[in-house]
Amino acid sequence: MDDEQRQEDWLNSRKNRLPSFTEVLSRRTRPPVDLFMFYLFLQREGAEDILDFWLDVQQHENLCRAYFKDVRKSGRTIKDDWPQYWEYARRRGSIYGTVVGLQPNGGGTKRSTASTGDMLTENEKRALATTGDEKHAGMRSVSPRSPTPNLDGARIASPSEGYEPPRSTTPFSLSGRTPTLFNSRRASRAPTVIPRSTAITRLDLIASAERIFFRYLSQAGNAVNSQENHEIYLPPSLRIHSFPLSSTQEPKTQSELSMLAQIPDMFHAQKEYCFRAMEQDAFPRFLRAKAFGNLTPVSSLVRLVVGLIVLWIGLAVGFSLIFLDVHPKSKRFFLFIPFTVAILCLISHQYELDPILVFLRQSETTPFRTLTIREPYVKKLLLGRAAWVSTLVAVCVTALTLIFWAVPGHRL
Repeated sequence: MDDEQRQEDWLNSRKNRLPSFTEVLSRRTRPPVDLFMFYLFLQREGAEDILDFWLDVQQHENLCRAYFKDVRKSGRTIKDDWPQYWEYARRRGSIYGTVVGLQPNGGGTKRSTASTGDMLTENEKRALATTGDEKHAGMRSVSPRSPTPNLDGARIASPSEGYEPPRSTTPFSLSGRTPTLFNSRRASRAPTVIPRSTAITRLDLIASAERIFFRYLSQAGNAVNSQENHEIYLPPSLRIHSFPLSSTQEPKTQSELSMLAQIPDMFHAQKEYCFRAMEQDAFPRFLRAKAFGNLTPVSSLVRLVVGLIVLWIGLAVGFSLIFLDVHPKSKRFFLFIPFTVAILCLISHQYELDPILVFLRQSETTPFRTLTIREPYVKKLLLGRAAWVSTLVAVCVTALTLIFWAVPGHRL
């Protein structure tokens, strides 16, 4: 009963506020402020790799958590099964402290801005039981809501001697990347879904970490194909310069075993940095674009061009009626048609909001493609702004039409 009450209180609170970034990432929001729309927003800026990285690390941590739970279900303890990790977690702390039984009350664990337990919905938690074994099934990549998986490539080779690719200076200023205005195939290169057919092994954990390192963090990997650069910016203190383990053989030396113990928590600090970077930079801009507008930049630009052309046509016709002194004078009232189209397009461009689409409960995903607005508070915000835009359009059209009607005709 308490859980139901909390859920009801949470739903009621959502009716009067915008969603938080954590709620978007946990897929608890509805269009147009859901994870799919945020992904498309980052894609237009050419910065979706930072979200791909966050989601891939989230999947890696889910895989590690599933491994620890499998060990405990088998009747063994983590201390006996993986003593190197147990010692590392005991000394350094771990985000899996409560899962591995390090401290039942949760002490000694690393704090997470958006921990996996908080981020997963019940359906996703159940789905976790069927994920795993990346090594045997290959690497399937899908966008946050894309139904079509794509096979992703194998391990990337080393760069040529002496090559040093340029690095980014901010998380949202990626080297060698340009913003993409249209939905492209790159949207399918997103987080990995790992089909699980056998028990998870430590080699599976290594394979998961290896793929993340060579895809997002290794200059060597990104140097090979600069056209598909997925390297993300990280401050020097968080960069990982090498990955000495291999997913094809078990670690044997003491240094390899020590490195293996760090695999579960290996990318957590980088994931937290990406979370804060997106929360403080991209997410506020995303909310401004989608909670207060419903147009994409391309669609807004098209409206500007159309508005200027139609306004020129309307003014040309209006002046022709005046200087030809056309009678009856009431014919000038028909100027409201081009004026309405022109002013609607121009003001829609200015506010990045089309009131007609809002009244139809639609918001653009990619240029001229829409989906239904379902988030209650966003729907209320957009309806209020659409009413204001409609009023402004009506006032401007009325003023222009009356001005051209009132001017005395004078045949030249």
